[in-house]
Amino acid sequence: MYFHTAGIEVAVWVPPLVAFVISFFTSMGGVSGTFLLLPFQMSFLGYTHPSVSATNQLFNIVAIPSGVYRYYKEGRMVWPLTWVVVTGTLPGVLIGAIVRVNWLPDPTRFKLFAACVLLYIGFKMVRDLVKKNTGAMDKNTSEKQFQAMVRRNKAGARNAPPLQVTHFNLKRLVYRFYDETFDVSFWGIFSLSFIVGIIGGIYGIGGGAIIAPFFVTFFGLPVYTVAGAALMGTFVTSVAGVAFYQAIAPFYPNMSVAPDWPLGILFGLGGMGGMYLGARCQKFVPARLIKWMLAVIIVFTAAKYAAAFFGW
Repeated sequence: MYFHTAGIEVAVWVPPLVAFVISFFTSMGGVSGTFLLLPFQMSFLGYTHPSVSATNQLFNIVAIPSGVYRYYKEGRMVWPLTWVVVTGTLPGVLIGAIVRVNWLPDPTRFKLFAACVLLYIGFKMVRDLVKKNTGAMDKNTSEKQFQAMVRRNKAGARNAPPLQVTHFNLKRLVYRFYDETFDVSFWGIFSLSFIVGIIGGIYGIGGGAIIAPFFVTFFGLPVYTVAGAALMGTFVTSVAGVAFYQAIAPFYPNMSVAPDWPLGILFGLGGMGGMYLGARCQKFVPARLIKWMLAVIIVFTAAKYAAAFFGW
């Protein structure tokens, strides 16, 4: 099948299959999979126009609701955290889209930018994982708690252990998960979300691939509660990103800016199934394993981008 906007030809079953496999694993960490779909499109499919960023965000719009629904159904959505992420990343994504079109249209320079961002995140995650004080599970989710969750589900419980928001204002967000309390700064989360939104808007990922690892490594939040908020934030900002790219397309008649709708929808349909199953299976996978998986994928992708830039 030939995709006009992307200027590529690929079998119709390839996009949904690739998206399904990627999203199944990445959705466990609150990541939609766009940060891996982007190199796949650029390196394997040869889709290097700026519109690849918008197509990536279109994938998010189609795929993410299924994963968010699953986390919501299991009572693991921290809604205040979600809305802070959305309000912070939304303006950042729009700024990032302008930067992408005006200053980073060249795929070579864009790959270097992406490599720098991903390498920082990946090495930060690896460093935290190899520290001596990092136990067999996520530092905020003990082995005992995880096993209790597994036994609960094996016994037929329909929901994960309850999550309760106890305090939320313009200064702090406090919530309980299992028997532990997590207290984070409102403005800390908002500021980080804004910066991540700009980066995500440039990269075409909505910010989820960056915000989820940051929440886990910098704020010490458990990945079991971060995933749903990160995905929902990515969904909302992706809607804005696609709308913005589509709106500015007429101002760049000699450049492919608007998303490739058929390609993005095909990727999204595969991601929809992958995210739902990934969100369903996440509670059975140790948080430490999920973090290692994210770290390895991120570092590998960054190394590939850096190698491409330097011609290795």
